[in-house]
Amino acid sequence: MVSTLSKCLTLTYSDACVSQSALATDSAAATLTLSLHLRRCFSDYSAVRLSNGSFGDCAKHDPEVNEDTEKNYAELLTEELKQREAASMEKHKRVDTGLLEAKKITSSYQKEADKCNSGMETCEEAREKSEKALVEQKKLTSMWELRARQKGWKEGATKSSVKSKSSVQAS
Repeated sequence: MVSTLSKCLTLTYSDACVSQSALATDSAAATLTLSLHLRRCFSDYSAVRLSNGSFGDCAKHDPEVNEDTEKNYAELLTEELKQREAASMEKHKRVDTGLLEAKKITSSYQKEADKCNSGMETCEEAREKSEKALVEQKKLTSMWELRARQKGWKEGATKSSVKSKSSVQAS
């Protein structure tokens, strides 16, 4: 409490007025900070009675300074609200842009997935057709193999051995 009070006491009324007018031209935020600092000092320690003349002058309510301070304070708050609103709108715009981009990418991936699924269905249909054709071909092969065996064909018999057997039978 003493250190905060001593900080407030080092700021005299004339210093505060000079600083405030200089800061008003430089930065509105600095003026708000100084104004809030002075208000905090006055409100926290208004009950404390000190013999320091400069602090007593500082604590007096000067209507011109209070009016200017109130106007500056209101203007600064209005400006800060406008800046926050602008920042919020900018952030909202960036988020909307990002969301739109994400939707576009999602749509692109969905189209690719649909193409892939279509290709898989086509491939599956072709596999099923070839599987049916293979089963039919095996049946046909079995039927021809059965007929060949009925006519004397033996597995592993070659053309030359068949010729030699037929020449043996002919002799």
